[in-house]
Amino acid sequence: MLIQMSDQSAKRIRCGVAGVGYLGQHHARIYHEMESCELVGVYDTDAKRAREIADRYGCAVFGSLEELGAACEGVSVVVPTDVHCAVAIPLMEAGCHVLIEKPLCYTLAEAEKILAVAKEYDRLVQVGHIEHFNPVMGYLEGEVDRPRYITADRLAPFQPRGTEVGVVLDLMIHDIGVILQLVKAPVDRVESVGVNVLSSTEDIANARIRFTDGCVANLNASRVSLKKLREIRIFQPSAYLSLDFKNQAGHLIKKVGTELQKKEIPLEKEEPLKLELSAFLQSMTGSGQPKVGGALGKSALELAITITEQIRSATVSESTPDPGEASRRD
Repeated sequence: MLIQMSDQSAKRIRCGVAGVGYLGQHHARIYHEMESCELVGVYDTDAKRAREIADRYGCAVFGSLEELGAACEGVSVVVPTDVHCAVAIPLMEAGCHVLIEKPLCYTLAEAEKILAVAKEYDRLVQVGHIEHFNPVMGYLEGEVDRPRYITADRLAPFQPRGTEVGVVLDLMIHDIGVILQLVKAPVDRVESVGVNVLSSTEDIANARIRFTDGCVANLNASRVSLKKLREIRIFQPSAYLSLDFKNQAGHLIKKVGTELQKKEIPLEKEEPLKLELSAFLQSMTGSGQPKVGGALGKSALELAITITEQIRSATVSESTPDPGEASRRD
């Protein structure tokens, strides 16, 4: 049931964080800083880490997900992807809404289970596709009307954190969510390729996605780069846009008469995670469904799984000997 607030200015929303590792600590920090929120407590399987973060922000450590969920109105789920489902469901059953870091979960079956429980218990599910709250995305949503070709590049240095999934579910899914939101047409065809470098799953990936309206998107992701890069370029009949999610900057080129004119895009820089958590709090007050709800999270996951399966299928076929070739050598 959505929270009913008789005096929104007086009532602080009780929030918590499940998983206070590298990213979860920032969820805790921002909840602690926000005037409309009370950081009630945290939960983590690493008791020492949980106590460290709780002491830092003056909140409680909970011994179970059920206890955390019962004490809170909303909880951020910031744990490895393969346990998103196992963590989110007890929290919803205990009585709270959830913000689940991207991707929504590990499989489509888990996604369906999460959404079914959310419906049964009347809980909100927001998915942490943080770029949707980047000022860059706000600009794109107002400017992009008929995209024909999109390129997105997302590069990062290698970190062991997050390697329970491949680079598609780890990094590329950010751009998948952005592009699905901007194109607003069904996917027609996908072609993918990937390479394992430092982990047991793909660390570099490329996907070419064709939509039924004719738009084509070319996505590149790497988590073994020497630099960080998060850029998107969009071509449409009226304009060419080039924007940088990392630096929150970019430019627009438009045809004016017979000439092309370039102008820098004035973006007011903001912390996307703070905007994301603020939107989560607003949704909990009954002001509407989350901007990135379970349906979009599931659609992005489905496309990411399709890309991942194509990559892994090609990898298996390349490594499997051809019996005919072996007999010819004999």
